[in-house]
Amino acid sequence: MNRPFRRIAVVGAGAMGRGIAQLFAQSGFDVVVHDTRSEAIDAALAYLRSTFDRLAERGKMSADEAHAGLARVTRSDSLDGLAGCDLVIEAVVERLDVKQALFGQLEAVCAPDAVLATNTSSLSVTAIASACKHPGRITGYHFFNPVPLMKVVEVVRGAATEDGPIARLVELARIAGHRPVVTRDYPGFIVNHAGRAYGPESIRVVSEGVADPVTVDRILREQVSFDGKGFKLGPFELLDLTGLDVSHPVMESIYRQFYDEPRFRPSVLTAQHYAAGWYGRKTGMGFYRYENGEQQVPEEASHPEPDALPRVWIAPGPAAAALGELVEALGGATAGGATPADDAMVLVAPLGIDATTAAEGYDARRVVAIDTLFPYGHRACKRRVIMGTPATTPAMLAAAAALFARDGARVSVLRDSAGFIAQRVVAMIVSVAADIAQQRIASAADIDEAVRIGLGYPVGPLTMGDRLGPATVVEILRGMARVTGDPRCRPSLWLQRRAQLGLSLLHEDNT
Repeated sequence: MNRPFRRIAVVGAGAMGRGIAQLFAQSGFDVVVHDTRSEAIDAALAYLRSTFDRLAERGKMSADEAHAGLARVTRSDSLDGLAGCDLVIEAVVERLDVKQALFGQLEAVCAPDAVLATNTSSLSVTAIASACKHPGRITGYHFFNPVPLMKVVEVVRGAATEDGPIARLVELARIAGHRPVVTRDYPGFIVNHAGRAYGPESIRVVSEGVADPVTVDRILREQVSFDGKGFKLGPFELLDLTGLDVSHPVMESIYRQFYDEPRFRPSVLTAQHYAAGWYGRKTGMGFYRYENGEQQVPEEASHPEPDALPRVWIAPGPAAAALGELVEALGGATAGGATPADDAMVLVAPLGIDATTAAEGYDARRVVAIDTLFPYGHRACKRRVIMGTPATTPAMLAAAAALFARDGARVSVLRDSAGFIAQRVVAMIVSVAADIAQQRIASAADIDEAVRIGLGYPVGPLTMGDRLGPATVVEILRGMARVTGDPRCRPSLWLQRRAQLGLSLLHEDNT
């Protein structure tokens, strides 16, 4: 088999550099590891030795394969030792000046046909290449941590990058068992760009006083369901795991790089946590408190049965019949009639709009809204989510919570919000991905796969839109925009056109 590269160098022996070296050594390539600090190379080689030994002990490879993999890795204490490499992957500190200086040095050392790639996650490949004499061979090759397990890599085309290096890096990724996704040089590329929805929109929910972080995490883990799977970690659990010292500067950087695009607006909430040094698990305090490394989660309150439940009048809409069946299956009594009786609970099921808007024409004191975007039927879900208007009485909300918990489902009670939590977060995930597709940063298929693998979503963001229905997603976004007046909620024309034409979000334009 013709291989795209003979000898690969990795510059930077930290966590990412070690992972990249391991991946290609396992895949049969000779790898040279360089770092400005000799002790960092020592530590990287020791790490690789223990990693290959551990893989052999677990039966992931034979002892001979582990020995051969480690034997493929050599060290170089100077850049001159990389002269024979036809691919150099840089994984040093995320500073533009440092990377530009390094690539200038590499140009002087490496052969004219060698490919020089940066593993940057947040800097412009074009800006890095601008300091080089031959920018056509400069590319991005962005892996995710841990590199051997996160089986996707973004192959980034800078403004001057030629086709040859891109094709060679795509083939290399496939040989190594990774999914290559080709992307234009945009802030955040694909994955970190698309990631501006899940965490930031959830942070806005908390900033608006709709719910606390624990409630948001529970809803997005347990209410959201695609093929029976939700998000593995809630957004605040994920922020604590990644560390706000990493996440908050990325939020600010991408926001500024997009010239203050409202969709990517950071929050005062994370700025305050960052200033306080509450980075998450690593500092013992973040959105959760940690004792001996264990996350401390408050117990969820139960919803005791009231002495009597009011009858439930269900507002007309697509979910009305199913909600009636649910209420009766839970032992509640539905109230008929064209208008609600004076003593009845008024149950509404809004999409995108808030309970207050949905309560127009009804007695707001008796209005309760329920989220029907994901499964909510009798014994068909882990969690249901309800909210009232600012005028809804505590007794009416308590009665609704007790009723909808009767089959063992957990019930989250929110303050009024345009789009509840699941609706607004998932719709924004789809919206940002659609915007990436509209800008032709990458193909729809590559966007979907890169985000699914890179962020660990149950399905890709465009597949999410297809499962919910593009028209439904557009309705949610338009409802949010109407209620909030916030331009970040606007659906892209790319998304609107597919909804209007009944096309899949994975459909590529014919032109």
